[in-house]
Parts: sequence; C-alpha cells; structure tokens
Amino acid sequence: MDLALIRILFVLVVAAVCYFFRLHGLPAWFSVLTGAGSAALIIAFEVRVRALSLRRLIGAVIGSILGIFGAFLCSLVLANSLPTGNTRSLLQILVLLLMSYVGLVVGTSKGDMLNLSALGDLFSGERQNRRNVKLLDTSAIIDGRIADMADTGFLDGVLVIPEFVLRELQMVADSSDSSKRQRGRRGLDVLQRMQSNALLTVQIMEEDFPHIREVDLKLLELAKQLDAKIVTNDFNLNKVAHLHHVSVLNINDLANSLKPVVLPGEKMNIAILKEGKEYNQGVGYLDDGTMVVVDHARRMIGRSVEISVTSVLQTASGKMIFGKMDEAPPTPAAQKPEPLRVTTEIREVPG
Repeated sequence: MDLALIRILFVLVVAAVCYFFRLHGLPAWFSVLTGAGSAALIIAFEVRVRALSLRRLIGAVIGSILGIFGAFLCSLVLANSLPTGNTRSLLQILVLLLMSYVGLVVGTSKGDMLNLSALGDLFSGERQNRRNVKLLDTSAIIDGRIADMADTGFLDGVLVIPEFVLRELQMVADSSDSSKRQRGRRGLDVLQRMQSNALLTVQIMEEDFPHIREVDLKLLELAKQLDAKIVTNDFNLNKVAHLHHVSVLNINDLANSLKPVVLPGEKMNIAILKEGKEYNQGVGYLDDGTMVVVDHARRMIGRSVEISVTSVLQTASGKMIFGKMDEAPPTPAAQKPEPLRVTTEIREVPG
C-alpha cells in the first residue's frame, strides 16, 4: 500500500514539474499528460527491473556499459568520416540508442550465466532469500494438501501466487461445469486459509508475461527470474520444469515417500469397482486414491474381496498395487443321507 502511494505521488510530482516548466510553449494539459505518461513508463520500467534476479540485473548493467562504449567508438568513426551537420548528429544518436538497447537486452538474457559465488559471501543473502521463494501452481492450490503441510510447519520462506495463476483459479471457480466450479472454489478457500496462517508469508505477485499464453510456461519463466521453486502435483509440468532446469516440489512425490510400504504377500480388503484393461481383471482403489489391480476379479465387481499383494509399481505419477484373490477354502460336500432301510417283520397269526 505504501509503495502504491509513493508511485501516485511520483506521477503527480512529475506532472506538476512538466506543468510549471513547459517547453516551447506547449499547452498546459498536454504538458501534464506528457509528464504523467513519462512517470507511468518509469514506474513500469521500475516494476520490471525489481522483478529481475541479481544476476540478470548485473548482466543488464554490464551489457549497457559495453553498448555505450561501442557507440562511443562508432561516434568517433562517424565524426572523422562525415562533415558536421544534422546527418552526423542523427547517426550518432541512432548508434547510441541501438548499441545501448542491444547491450541491455543481450546482457539481461545472458545474466543467468554469471557465477555470483566467485564473489564470495557478498551476495549470499540475496541467494538465501531466492532459495526460500516457492511458486504455487493451480493444481497444488486446488489439491489442498499444501495448506495441511503449512499447518504442520514444514513449509518455510515466502509462498508466491502469481496473478495469472489467480486468474486461472478464478476462471475455474466461475466455470459452468459444476465439478470444475467446486474445485475452483475449493482452491480459493485453501488460499484464504493459508493467508490466515500466521506462520506463513503469502504474497500475490503481479508479474506477467503477455507474450506467453500458457500458464505453465509463464510459471516457468517467473521461476527462472526469481530463482524459485515450483510447488505442484502436475506430472507434465514436473517433467517440463526439469527440462528447463527449474526446481520442482512435487506434492505427489512427497506423499508417495510418506506412504507406508506395501510388501508382496500382505493381505488387504478391497472393493472391486470396475473391470481392468486386461482380461478378467478387476480394479479397486484405496482411500488415498491408489489403484489396485486384481487378477481374476472381474466377476466380483461391486463386492469386497480379500486379496494378496503380488507386486507394487511406484512412479512419480502415483502408485499401483497388483494382487490376486485368495482362493476360498473348498466347502465340504454335503453328506449324502443314508438309504432308508425298511425291515419287515412276519408274525404268525394263531389259527
């Protein structure tokens, strides 16, 4: 809030200065608009610079200095080659702007290649703050387990929710699909719960990348700028982030590492809900969503059976348990009734 007031005051001061010191007799309203517009451009530049990492900022400064030095050398060549006049002055200005711009852009893009550790502990505090920044993905917010993790105190540092992630979450909450709408509202409730947690520092960042359409790619670009980690449970985003050399905290990986180990041969009861992909398979689910595939259980759909675990397949996208039904003990055959014996007794009748 204080920063917003300072920016508004800066715009007013620049507009007032342009009003009182009008150049070439320009109209007052035009001078005020020019000053306000210039101040707005300066504030936009300040916001962009403030979001840059220290390595990119140093790269931009070095690139600008080299560009200005190159422009100075080119100006000396132009001064000795062209006669004095407007043409030479215009070319010198254009060369200065071109070289400065190219140096600034190239230095910013190559700033990530700088090794600040060679400067010792001078920038150790900046690196420590960057490591503690975590960007929250939409899937992690909707999942809700991130709030439970925060309540236990295992999360530290600053949790950052970018503005474009918040917009995507609001679009899900306003969806015409009831299931999506419920998930979006759940995500908003989770954010409200996290903001009310005194142990957490939750920030909404307005940084955006208009030239990038996909939210996942925007998240990766912001993570590179902030040198932050992404908290998600999206399997595809996890893989793409590793390709971009961005650190990821996958909630599913954490949950899988904390699950009790299921060993082959253990018994468990499972409700068969549907048939599997292979012939005569049945599929059920544990309370945490783990899929259980049972052989020869297709005929048991809708019933609970006792199975023996045969193998466990665990991947980054989840865990699958394979088992087989325990064969029911053979029921003893019903005993056949003994044949009815009829005895006939013959008695003599006295004559």
